[in-house]
Amino acid sequence: MANKKHIYFVPGLAASPKIFEFIRLPNEKYEFHFLKWIIPESVDESLENYVKRLSQSIKHKNPILIGVSFGGFIVQEMINYIDPDKIIVISSIKSQSEIPKRLKFLKITKVYKLIPTKRIAKVDDFSKYGFNETSKKKIKFYNKYLAVKNEKYLDWAFYNVLHWIPTNNHQNIIHIHGSEDGVFPLKYIKNSIIIEGGTHAMIITKAKKINSILQEII
Repeated sequence: MANKKHIYFVPGLAASPKIFEFIRLPNEKYEFHFLKWIIPESVDESLENYVKRLSQSIKHKNPILIGVSFGGFIVQEMINYIDPDKIIVISSIKSQSEIPKRLKFLKITKVYKLIPTKRIAKVDDFSKYGFNETSKKKIKFYNKYLAVKNEKYLDWAFYNVLHWIPTNNHQNIIHIHGSEDGVFPLKYIKNSIIIEGGTHAMIITKAKKINSILQEII
């Protein structure tokens, strides 16, 4: 239908659009579009160029953009190429000031360069380096949703998670964040809608609550 709002979703680092499988909004009002990660041209491809290429997948004017975690970085950068109706980030950050000390340490010491991306094929490998919660039960659950295991992509993505500096000062970003996020702790986050008990994977585990919030704000 011509009057439907188009929503484009960008998943988290290396994740599949399957992470959005529990997101529900009225079919008569909204049409969902799920963007998949593309492989960078090289590990040195600029985030700017990567986002420009990925933005070419957006075919509708004034869409609503929803990004989870690293996908939240991406939708914020898409402002340079498209004019979205709304930008919603979930379990993500909006500025350098919201990056936790643990990730800043990885950036400064360049320890992230030691991450054996050739071996990373499961979420438990991500967890060792602070990119996910450490619960073994949750790790097995999250493993279902990992899709991109390309070494070039992983090297590129880890670098850009740690070095991202927003190129826009967009004032109307809607931020939904969990009180128990282990990757981007709530104590560093400003101006967000808080989901109590929500972890970094709450797009899956707290989908019912997120659905309710989305219906209110979209």
